[in-house]
Amino acid sequence: MIFSKTHLVVLANYKMPFGRYKGQRLLFLPEAYFVWFAQKGWPQGTLGNYMREMYELKSQGLEDLLRPLVER
Repeated sequence: MIFSKTHLVVLANYKMPFGRYKGQRLLFLPEAYFVWFAQKGWPQGTLGNYMREMYELKSQGLEDLLRPLVER
């Protein structure tokens, strides 16, 4: 996967729009949440794409690379 910096900034700041973690950034959700979606099926559209990407980063231990991109 190759990402632009702009895409990584958006990914680092994308917030969960529903459920238990509504309003929290995908970056800070537990990996187990992504594992569950990987087994049950990803949401459609942008959210599903970002969740898949975040899952890949988390499963490789790379999510810390996104932390400096979080907008305060």
